[in-house]
Formats: sequence, structure tokens, C-alpha cells
Amino acid sequence: MPLPTNDLVISSWAELQEALFRDTWDAHIGRFRSPFVYRGLRSKDWSLTTSLQRLGGEYHTLENHLLRNFRKYGRDFSQPGTSVWNWLALAQHHGLPTRLLDWTYSPYVALHFATDDLDAYDQDGVIWAIDYVKAAESLPPRLRDALRREGSNVFTPELLEPLCPTLRDLEDLQDQAFLLFLEPPSLDARIVHQYALFSLMNTAQAHLHSWLQAHPELFFRIVLPAGLKWEVRDKLDQANITERVLFPGLGGLSRWLHRHYTPTNLNE
Repeated sequence: MPLPTNDLVISSWAELQEALFRDTWDAHIGRFRSPFVYRGLRSKDWSLTTSLQRLGGEYHTLENHLLRNFRKYGRDFSQPGTSVWNWLALAQHHGLPTRLLDWTYSPYVALHFATDDLDAYDQDGVIWAIDYVKAAESLPPRLRDALRREGSNVFTPELLEPLCPTLRDLEDLQDQAFLLFLEPPSLDARIVHQYALFSLMNTAQAHLHSWLQAHPELFFRIVLPAGLKWEVRDKLDQANITERVLFPGLGGLSRWLHRHYTPTNLNE
């Protein structure tokens, strides 16, 4: 799907640093405070499509069935309470197809996910950056007012639950598509270490990728050339942005060691 020309094509590590932290100075407080959230993809040609949408077919009719059965069979393994938003975050965290997309407040964590797959080093990667502060201004009044009273720009399950107890309640707020960001509970160390949050649209069928076409002022993309990925990856490892840190446990440790000791001539 085509998008407006909001791409920054960088050619060096120094240019990358400038791009990652662009427009993060907050003159009101005299500090660097980024209004952006980031998502790293291994290929710049990948779209912002949810795992639910990637099921294909009449995927939107399956959402409630997926979540209902996840809640039914998952109670023995977790106790997230009754909130659908806690359950949805838990389901996304464990790989269930949902309408959520993973984002991070950390540009370096996003950069990790753009460079973690050595099999994709022949492709240009990309970092998406969305201004979640400006995005909150276009929410339906009821949601926008709740954030303003809370002094926040993103929702938590506790803040969203009284306003929209169900997915249908969210859909009924407004006919036009809208975007909101949801901070998940600290389900485990992975959520914390990845500085993670989720985006969701008010309907399962709404495509964030398409929605952004009508809101070019809310985002930009940093295109990471394939030829720069090895340098970026090595410097991220030196900065301790690795699978060992972002995926605590033996699985993350093994993934880090496997990638770290793979030779650079892998694809020759």
C-alpha cells in the first residue's frame, strides 16, 4: 500500500542517530521528551498489518471466538482479572492473533527488531515513528477527555475499562476509524525491558497502514539500507540491546548467542 513520502533514507550511523531522535526536544520543560512511539520491521516493504488481519478470509468474525476461547482455556495459566483489555494484551503477548500491534517507546528497541533477522540482511529495514501525543488529539471526545483528566496520552486497561468495557463499545464510539495506544500491564520482564505498548484501531477491519495515508502529519519512517545493517547490529550489541536483555531467559540467551556468533558471510 503506498504512503506519502515521509521516508528518511539514512546512509550512516551518525545520520541514524539524528533521525531516531528528531523532534524530541520539548521546549516547554527544556528536556528531550519524545512524543513518538516506534516499530521496527525487517523489510521496508512490510505493512502495518495486525496478526488478526493476516489470518485472511472473514478474520473480523473470528476475533471474539479467539478471545473467548483464550480466556476459557487460559485461566489456569494466568489471572489478569475480568477486563477485556488485560486479556487482549495477554493474548497478544502470547501470540494469539489480535487487532493489536506492538510498539515501543525506545527507538533502539525498534532498531533491534529491524536488524534481528540475519536472513533479511539483503533487504532494507524500516523504523516507523508515530506521534502518539498528536494522535490522541483526534480521538473521540469521550476518550480524549478521559486522557486529559488523567494527564496522559495513552490508555491503560484500568483507564479504558470504564469507558469501553467491550470491543463492541469501542467500535460504537465513532463510525470513522481512529487510533489509540494501550500500555499493557507488566505481564513479565519482557514487556518491561522492551518498553512496550500496543496500538489498536476501533474496528478489527481498520488498517493502520491505510489510516496513516490520511494523517501524514502523525508519522515518519526511517529507512535502514541493507548495507548498513551489520554495522547497526554490532553497535546495538555493544550497547547491550540484544535478545538476552529483551527476551529474558534461556530462549533469549540462545537466540542472542546464535546470532552473535553467526559469520557475516552468511549469505555469500
